[in-house]
Amino acid sequence: MRISSGFRASWTALRAMLVLTLLLGVAYPLIVTGVGQLAFPAQANGSIVTVNGAPTGSMLVGQSFSDADGTPLARYFQPRPSAAGKGYDAGASSGSNYGPENPDLVAAIQERKAAVAALENVDPALIPADALTASASGLDPDISEAYALLQVPRIAKERGMAEAAVKDMVQSHVQQRDLGFLGEPTVNVLQLNIALDGVEGRE
Repeated sequence: MRISSGFRASWTALRAMLVLTLLLGVAYPLIVTGVGQLAFPAQANGSIVTVNGAPTGSMLVGQSFSDADGTPLARYFQPRPSAAGKGYDAGASSGSNYGPENPDLVAAIQERKAAVAALENVDPALIPADALTASASGLDPDISEAYALLQVPRIAKERGMAEAAVKDMVQSHVQQRDLGFLGEPTVNVLQLNIALDGVEGRE
């Protein structure tokens, strides 16, 4: 009985599909997951931050520190704006996709500049760019050192702390450039606010 060339081709394709499925759909994910769990367990599991054993957030995903009406909580460091959904929505991660001359973006930046200037009681010209613009993902958990330091006087006043103490806390949470030259120094807002609450809880 002669086997047709069409049958041989189909059987070859089926075997190739099964082998590739086992290699790329089973073995590879298991190996990558295993390496991640062994070498980088925190990152592989979402870099979850816990306080008193309860999950509070992730070092990888920003979150707002505001009340139910969206008003910034003055005793906390504020993150950069988010264009993801209603803000920091991981299911709608995105930037605004507006060009620099888009009138809606220009208006949003001016509105944010006025709000930040009022909250921090500073000259609008001193406000850094990351306080006014959302990141491409809308989920950026970090702010610049300049933006964190801009918020120090407000935080110190609201918490009854010395400005020097709050400034030292900010600088102790600065994450330097990756590999010493990639990106800019940043401050993780969630970690910094948790540290602030921890200091206040010990007083």
